[in-house]
Formats: sequence, C-alpha cells, structure tokens
Amino acid sequence: MVLDNPASASDPFFLSCPKPLLLPMVILATAATVIASQAVITGAYSLTQQAIQLGLLPRLEIRYTSATLRGQIFLPRVNMILLVSVVVLVMMFRNSSNLASAYGIAVTGTMLVTTSLAFIFVRRAWGWKLHWALLATLPFFIVELVFCAANLMKVASGGYVPLLLSTFLMICMWTWVRGTSIIFAKSRRESVPLADITNILTRRPPARVPGTAVFLTADPDTAPPALMHNLKHNKVLHQRNVVLCVESATSPRVIADQRIKVEVLSDDFVRVRVRYGYMETPDIPDALNLCRAHGLTFEIMSTSFFLARRNLRASAGHDMPLWQDKLYIALSKEAASATDFFRIPAGRVVELGQQIVV
Repeated sequence: MVLDNPASASDPFFLSCPKPLLLPMVILATAATVIASQAVITGAYSLTQQAIQLGLLPRLEIRYTSATLRGQIFLPRVNMILLVSVVVLVMMFRNSSNLASAYGIAVTGTMLVTTSLAFIFVRRAWGWKLHWALLATLPFFIVELVFCAANLMKVASGGYVPLLLSTFLMICMWTWVRGTSIIFAKSRRESVPLADITNILTRRPPARVPGTAVFLTADPDTAPPALMHNLKHNKVLHQRNVVLCVESATSPRVIADQRIKVEVLSDDFVRVRVRYGYMETPDIPDALNLCRAHGLTFEIMSTSFFLARRNLRASAGHDMPLWQDKLYIALSKEAASATDFFRIPAGRVVELGQQIVV
C-alpha cells in the first residue's frame, strides 16, 4: 500500500483499514492501549517488589489490594513516579509520533536483555552445554542486535529517554547495593560477636524482666545494635531473647520446610533465621508461628520487638563520593518502616536510634 501510494506512509495502520471498520478499529486500539498501560503499571509494581526482596532497592511501601490474591499489590511511590514520568513525557514530546524513537530503542533493548538473560538461564539453571545454549539464543540475539543498532540512529530524536531512565535506575540500584554493603561491613567491624555477648550475659546477667524480646538484625552472627543499646541504656534483659534475621533467597519462593531455622545459643538466647523468596512477602508474626514445629511458642501481643533506627550522615572522606552518599540517604528516606514492611504489630515495637556516617 505504501509503495503504491507514498502519501499513506503518514498513517499506514489506520489507512489500511476499510472506512466502515475505522471507528471499531479506533475503539479496539484505544482498548489495547489501556490494557497495555495497565500491564506496564502492574509490571512495574511486581518488578519493584522483587527488586526490594533482592536487596536492589529500599523497602518501599507495599499495599495489598486483595484479601485472597497475594500478587495484587499497589506501590504508592512507584505509581507517583509513573504519573510524573508520563506527564513530563507528554509535555516534552507533545504527540506519540515524536515518541516513536524512544519506543523503538526501549523495545529492541528489552529484546536484547531478554535474550541475554535466556542464555544465562539455560546455561546455569538448565545446565545446557555452551554450544546448545548458543544455538538456541544466538540467532535471536543477532537479529535483535541489528534492530537495536538501527534504532540507535534515533538517539538524538527521542531515543535518549529510555537510555536515561535505565541509567538512572542502574545508578540507584548500584548506590543502594554499595551503600548497604558498606554500612553492613562497618556495623560488623564495630559489633560484638553474638556468641561472645551470650557468654558474657550468662556469666554476669543483668536485671531480668518477664516476657519475650525479639531483636531484628541483618547479621545473625553479631549482637544486634538494638540489643546492645537496650543493655546500655535500660540495663535489663528479658526472660527469653530471640535474635531474628530475615534472609532473601534467590528463588521466587521458599518451601515451608526451609522457611525457618532455629538455633538455641544458651538458656537465654535463641537465633531464628527466616527465609523468603523474592516474590514472597515477609510476615514476621506468621514466621514466628511456624516456630512451634521447633518447640518455640510465641504470644505476639506479649512479645516486644526491638528495632534499630539508623540516622545516616554523609561524609566526603569515606567509601563513596559525596553525591552517592546523598543519593543513598535520599533512597533510605523513601523506605517504609521495618514495622510496616515485616507486618509487625506497631504497638509491640521499640525503636532505638543509631547514627552512622556513610
């Protein structure tokens, strides 16, 4: 049609449709656009949740919109980012034709990434030999690389948009992973091994109070900062103390038999490790109920949960550049509280402050 009538190149999709079917086609295209936009929104929620579980992003607020379906979620911050991004793009490009360059690079780039991940998956997860993995993925990769290379000619005319967005997301994830690892290493250097503190408290026990205390920590081998602050300022120890560490698995889900690991450290201390897949939602009260199979029972409403709230300060003379320190602190401020993220009853939580220089 375009070769016979070059003028139809301006809008070949609708011009190829017979006039009586033009209105139904517009309605169908509009419905398809709405469906596609909903897929983008829900996909952004799902990918963000999985990135949080993998430790690539801070704990953002996640709201569950269904009492029966676990996967129906709503992330207010992500929704707002999508809204602002769409409004900015519409104001910048004015019409969809101007966004064609950005769309082409986004699609062909996604195809390349998907094929690359497929190669890694069949090699590592399925254990295919190198030549079979290349035979299955290389033809797709070559064709997609040609398409992507052709679209790179459109970078200046709008194709820079997906490149800038992806670069920004990569910088945020890299900053969060790097900053978190730095803080973890720094906290570990300044912490006391959990085995040492249990031995000290066994030999010289402080004042005791009835009840159960659960201390959340990211490092199960060292004494939680909240425990040390509690001993330093309140000078008391509960009758039963649980050091709880929530770990993220690299698999989507963790089977029930591998969810809980309980270790008795002394008469006063128990260490509990809870594992969740990156598509699962941590639920501390539910995890503690699973401890019954290991001989531990908890009454949630009579259990105190001790958390350490970190106050971060930027410093140019430390491990990261100053701009990255400030970005990490800004990301940490967007994180939801551990109380909400782990579904801990708010009335049972005690937070103790800790200042850390990034």
